[in-house]
Amino acid sequence: MNSGDLVLFGLKGSRPFAQRVAKALGIPLGEHEERDFEDGEHKIRPLESVRDKDTYLVQSLHSDDRLSVNEKLVRLLFSIGCLKDAAAGRITVLAPYLAYARKDRKTQPRDPVTIRYLAQLFEAVGLDRLVVLEVHNLAACQNAFRCGTEHLIPDNLYVDELLATLQTDESLVVLSPDAGGMKRAERFRGTLSARLGRELPLAFMEKARGKGMLKVGRLIGDVAGSTVVIIDDLISTGGTLLGAARACKKSGARRVIAAAAHGVFSGKANQVLAADELDRILVTDSVEPLCLSSDLLDRKVKMLSATVLFAAAVRGMHEGDSLLALRDA
Repeated sequence: MNSGDLVLFGLKGSRPFAQRVAKALGIPLGEHEERDFEDGEHKIRPLESVRDKDTYLVQSLHSDDRLSVNEKLVRLLFSIGCLKDAAAGRITVLAPYLAYARKDRKTQPRDPVTIRYLAQLFEAVGLDRLVVLEVHNLAACQNAFRCGTEHLIPDNLYVDELLATLQTDESLVVLSPDAGGMKRAERFRGTLSARLGRELPLAFMEKARGKGMLKVGRLIGDVAGSTVVIIDDLISTGGTLLGAARACKKSGARRVIAAAAHGVFSGKANQVLAADELDRILVTDSVEPLCLSSDLLDRKVKMLSATVLFAAAVRGMHEGDSLLALRDA
């Protein structure tokens, strides 16, 4: 790969992730300054030329113990604008976790469609392309953004981990925690079935929400005697996941493994996910698991690195290759 006209920056809060992407690409991280002022304002600027270069910014948009999601968003927007003013050739944001992606439709009177407003902000400061990992609703994301979007799929990360730990002839069922996630679960079922060389059954939970509250839930599908793999895009408080796991164990499931791209882990997630009904949890490193205890992380949670996906995406985009294989992998 000709990296002479490529530069990759990692903003505060996502620099370790960016360093791993840079290492996978075999390039150094771009040098930049992030200066915080006493009144809470800040300044970000590149410390090297980006004129006419293929420029990438890494920022995972979630709150951590240093910066809120909104602070990260403002820093990212200002960075894009600054790079545009510095004559960067093309600006691409690598956002392992995209904030506000779940608010993609009106569910109450006068509800906001926040992902559309987010897209307008990115486009207003000059973003050319956005790369995200397992966004909540792909169609809504693609419709919201007018700039280019690329969607990375973590399915093979899950499959590699499962094949390394499961028995070859183990009875498996793939489950979606709600009907809305059936396409995601079906996609994963196809990937896992192909790797195993046998077709796997699919199940799902009936679920309805109103004003943030889970109203009903019923397991649809046969899981008796099987290891159930629950597939979702993210885990927040873990309540939905635990409800599905309990329904599976009540219906005779032998084990329950959850796999989700984003371990947001908020609220009482540490207590909820410690429940015996959940045997293992697979997540990527798109979000730091700050809420979870070290004991729970060691005992039950497996972090899978998504940096290889982003490095491959950067390489493909820089060399003008199609990313279809990455999206469908």
